Amino acid sequence: MVGFVLVAVLAVAVGLVIAGPGLSRRYPAAWWLLIGFPVACVRVSRTWRPLMAGCGLAVSRKAALTVVSGLVGNGAPPPQPRVPRRGPMRPTRGGFWFVVRLLPGQVPADFAKAAPALAEAWQVHGVRASPLRPGHVRIDASSQDPLAAPRVPQQRGSGRLLRVAVGVLETGRQWTVDLREIPHWLIVGATRSGKSTLINALVAGLAPQPVALVGIDCKGGMELSLYEARLSALATDRAQAVRLLSALVDLMVHRMAVCRAARVRNVWGLPDTVRPVPVVVIVDELAELFLVASRNEKDEAHAAGTSLIRLAQLGGALGVFLVVAGQRVGSDLGPGVTALRAQLGGRVCHRVADPGTAEMALGDLNPDALKAAQAIRPDQAGTAVLASGEGWERARSHLVSEAEAEATAAQYAHLTPDLPALRTAVGGKSGRSTVVLERLDGES
Repeated sequence: MVGFVLVAVLAVAVGLVIAGPGLSRRYPAAWWLLIGFPVACVRVSRTWRPLMAGCGLAVSRKAALTVVSGLVGNGAPPPQPRVPRRGPMRPTRGGFWFVVRLLPGQVPADFAKAAPALAEAWQVHGVRASPLRPGHVRIDASSQDPLAAPRVPQQRGSGRLLRVAVGVLETGRQWTVDLREIPHWLIVGATRSGKSTLINALVAGLAPQPVALVGIDCKGGMELSLYEARLSALATDRAQAVRLLSALVDLMVHRMAVCRAARVRNVWGLPDTVRPVPVVVIVDELAELFLVASRNEKDEAHAAGTSLIRLAQLGGALGVFLVVAGQRVGSDLGPGVTALRAQLGGRVCHRVADPGTAEMALGDLNPDALKAAQAIRPDQAGTAVLASGEGWERARSHLVSEAEAEATAAQYAHLTPDLPALRTAVGGKSGRSTVVLERLDGES
């Protein structure tokens, strides 16, 4: 009977080994929970103490006690070094995580430095250590790279106004951009790094929502003209951009007066029937606004920068949101760029052509994020490092083609709010019917 059981267990094990690759491809989540995760638990348990010692994360017992035990002891082995205590391992969709209690004198950076060695020993794609609370660090491990083939959501909208699902995070969770939480974003990336694809995904997710989209593309509108059917206004040169930004500042000042009269601190405190439509301003190639070759251009660049900074400082409370993109963003473009950068709380850095742009995007938030962005390879189009005041993560945007973005803009062109002041600023003509928005958000 015992022999039969052993043969059956051996047969099942051999079958799993043979069918494992196919099962992991077809049912990755089930394969990981049933096979991959238990194996990972065994690996972590067996290697934890030697890994801590090898990575310098173990603390020796009293030195004198160690020496004495070797000289006058009864052949007893010296006391084992103390290792950090870890909590139970918890599975995720494609990995696991657990919490480690730090020993006296240790900091989370010690575990971050040891992450490559941990990943190698546990045979996983990557390990990341992040502070959890004082004295504790969280260890996240990914069994495979979730950014290799991100799953496209069935619905890019998430049911909440101004929130858009644009890709997948390295942890396997959905990457969402929520302008209500972080109202202004800076997106940088070299040519063919995925910057335009991310903007396509943003527009595709915002187009079905009751919001106004405004474009500033000083390259003659080559990029943002794809969405022109859904744009309430589009500036295609710097002179138009200056007038449009000035009109947006005037719109913001008017909203201030409305909020003050209603005795509320922001537009979200206004009744649904009088709340103004949110305006999302997309600026493509920021450098074109700030590069100058003459005195007149210098005045225009200064005016554009001043308006952008004012919008960034006050727009979040007044329903005006900025998404600023560029291939190169550096302090050499002028002090206005640095001042604007400080107001853009969300940062997305794709592969960049110069380290100064990555430094401008991420350097003031997190040095580890900066290193991760500089490690993005040319063959990893769409991969980016996103950071905010709460931390940073690697992510990859969904592939949204130019044709799909243009078709989505045309499909929802009837939702385009008519904002005469903005349209007039860029010399547009009235041709769209005014959209009446009685209720903009289901939340109070």
